[in-house]
Amino acid sequence: MTATSHSPEITIEFHQSPVPDADRIRALETPGFGKVFTDHMVLAKWTADKGWHDAKVTARRPLELDPASAVLHYAQEIFEGMKAYKADDGRILLFRPEENARRFAQSAERMAMPAVPEELFLKAVEELVRIDKNWIPSGDASLYLRPFMFANEAFLGVRPAQEYIFCIIASPVGAYFKGGAKAVSLWVETAYTRAAAGGTGAAKCGGNYAASLVAQAEAYKRECDQVVFLDAAEHRWVEELGGMNVFFVMNDGSVVTPPLGGTILPGITRASVIVLAEEKGLRVEQRPYSFAEWQADAASGKLVEAFACGTAAVLAGIGLVKHSAGEFLVGDGQTGKLTTELREKLVGLQKGVTNDEHGWTRTVSA
Repeated sequence: MTATSHSPEITIEFHQSPVPDADRIRALETPGFGKVFTDHMVLAKWTADKGWHDAKVTARRPLELDPASAVLHYAQEIFEGMKAYKADDGRILLFRPEENARRFAQSAERMAMPAVPEELFLKAVEELVRIDKNWIPSGDASLYLRPFMFANEAFLGVRPAQEYIFCIIASPVGAYFKGGAKAVSLWVETAYTRAAAGGTGAAKCGGNYAASLVAQAEAYKRECDQVVFLDAAEHRWVEELGGMNVFFVMNDGSVVTPPLGGTILPGITRASVIVLAEEKGLRVEQRPYSFAEWQADAASGKLVEAFACGTAAVLAGIGLVKHSAGEFLVGDGQTGKLTTELREKLVGLQKGVTNDEHGWTRTVSA
């Protein structure tokens, strides 16, 4: 991309008819996940001749697209998932937002899109959170932030687009899984794959998730909460869930998680969990782990617990695992002790309860 990459100023355009206070308070009581949205959003444009420009926080409204808009035909699109938290002392905190900015840039590079400068990304997130701070729930809930970018040039040729839109929307959310702390059930998919070597598995693009939906629908049909994908080459190695990374806890205190290698999303929660587990003195092995090994370790008792992790779900224990030849339990089928401890430690950091020795939290100024 040839245009300048400096970070533009962000204009503030306040919503003239925001949601009434009473309606907002009522919506925050039971927000669900991704169904309620705040008053404002961020918009910025990129063109080949001007680079990033016209960045603003403005009233949330529908976007108008040309029918030939490139994203509708060639799926040039990426996104991020992050949260803002309200601490007990009233501070508003972001958790490792710099990592989201960097991963967003990496996803853009893989999808032949212009990178959003880290300064612009972080400033846009903070401005939106600051302006819509009354939408941040208290307690265990949080404000989910969805930065995304898509190709907006009207053309039908197969090449990287010359125009893009960067947008951020926000949604107050409760627990991702309805069962709360209850262990989730999984369906192991052996026919469909999420990503292959050389593909877009490490990028956070919508196409990866679209490819997972038929398998996720099969999981729901099997009365499971999530789907587990195996590798595309051998259909042997555990990779990740439909939208989360996965960890396995052994009876010798070691922890195993599939390695990054281009087919697995480099989760920010995943990276944080590895640090926290090692600080507890645990040995974390990032190595291939086969589904056959998973079954054998569960049967022998070597595997004592397992959990999924991601921004939306934080940490969720894994209980029942179903597959085409049967099913089995991980441990006693309940959320394990280490899973609970790591979740509490992580949430404590995110909410400002635990002393942040890593410098992971970022306070949004009033």
